[in-house]
Amino acid sequence: MAQIVKPAGATTRKTIVGRGNGSGIGRSCGRGHDGQNSRSGGGVRLGFEGGQMPLYRRIASRGFSNYPFKEERQAISVATLDRVYSDGETVSDETLRQKGLLKGRMAAKILADGEVTKKLVIDGVKISGSASEKIKAAGGEVR
Repeated sequence: MAQIVKPAGATTRKTIVGRGNGSGIGRSCGRGHDGQNSRSGGGVRLGFEGGQMPLYRRIASRGFSNYPFKEERQAISVATLDRVYSDGETVSDETLRQKGLLKGRMAAKILADGEVTKKLVIDGVKISGSASEKIKAAGGEVR
């Protein structure tokens, strides 16, 4: 049975500061010379920008945001549909998931990238205008 060995440099000792110049981290202990951050308890609060109006106060917090209603869609090209589906098959959210083209909770949108040669039936999937024309030109149907 092989033993698991840590690679070299995987663990390092805790750095102890302030134990004289001979230790390599004496005197100012790696904090620089003077100033607010060199003192214990020094530093500024989160979001402080040196007196400049902070970002969280500069940005308006009123008004309408469409973010909660945003719909993200997975783009699927007609060339991909032509490669994955056989002639006469129906393209829907369920069949896209079964064939592994659609993952998670996202919806799909079919775009006109590439060529289509098979008669496909698009059912209940968003489709661009040019992709719809390509599907119809190949003898397919868009519902």
